[in-house]
Amino acid sequence: MLFKSFLPLAIGCWLFTYTVAAQSNSENGNGNFVVGPDYTIDPALTDLGNPKGKYFEFSMRLADSKIFPGNDATLDPKKPVRETRQVFVYVPAAYKDGTKAPILVTLDGPSRLDLVRNALDNLTISTDAARNLPAFITIAVQNGGDDAKGSERGLEYDTMSDRFARFINDEVLPAVLSNPAIKAAYPNIAFTADPWGKAVMGCSSGGAAALTMGWFRPDLFRRLITYSGTFVDQQDDDAAEEATYPLGAWEYHSGMKLIETTDKKPLRIFTHVSEFDLRYDDAEETYHNWVMANNRTADALKTKGYDYRYVFSKATKHCDTKVYEMTLANTLVWMWKGYEGGSR
Repeated sequence: MLFKSFLPLAIGCWLFTYTVAAQSNSENGNGNFVVGPDYTIDPALTDLGNPKGKYFEFSMRLADSKIFPGNDATLDPKKPVRETRQVFVYVPAAYKDGTKAPILVTLDGPSRLDLVRNALDNLTISTDAARNLPAFITIAVQNGGDDAKGSERGLEYDTMSDRFARFINDEVLPAVLSNPAIKAAYPNIAFTADPWGKAVMGCSSGGAAALTMGWFRPDLFRRLITYSGTFVDQQDDDAAEEATYPLGAWEYHSGMKLIETTDKKPLRIFTHVSEFDLRYDDAEETYHNWVMANNRTADALKTKGYDYRYVFSKATKHCDTKVYEMTLANTLVWMWKGYEGGSR
């Protein structure tokens, strides 16, 4: 497959110029890329018959959480909150019990766990050093319910704070390590304490949450993957964080220009937007144009000198499956570049 590098120009709308890049460069390089309009699935994201890992599923009651118990004062009573959230765990065959594994937390679980599982099965045993993955354990976490302002999902994903990062670190990860079924299969299972060994992936508001987890807690999570990221004003109007970030995730790239005006953080960041993503033709003053928001976020990351990668997918829509099927293997390879079991 071919990726194309691009430079965005703002002339009424965003325009693009293209130059072809070799596949090896697109797997490993930073910068801006275009894919499409034709899409095929990467073979590494299919079942190639390689050894399989072990899959687990368990639930967590919201009422038992000290961080997101499901009764926040900002919640809209008309928007349902789940009583329990499901957690899905995949331990690849390449993982050796007792080693301190890197992890990938994926949001809106199980989401694209099927593709991630295939990538792990195929690329953890790859002999190609430029296309190889560490044996990370994937933890796909279901959201708390519903969507947008006033919802539990919106509270968890769209709020500009470290609250969700703390929830994953302090409640979800210990629950995985203490789960009876997982402990029976892997008595000495352990996660790395190295934040460079902890990645997060999400789409839409889950993508915003991935960036926010790393932004507010780079001591916990440093490798961030966002598809169709909701870097717009989706934070609840009643949130206490409105006093500091009145436009929610829009503040990353506009208004206060949070990314550009904050000291550079130790993060590696992948972002993506679709050509026809949500509200792609909205005016700036709506603070809800996903394409504009993601273009600006990529520009800010580039200006600040981050290790970043930005993919614009032609002829696609919000969180489009075709984009994942074409790009996710390369995205994971790029995201984990430099990880050597504890070093960057």
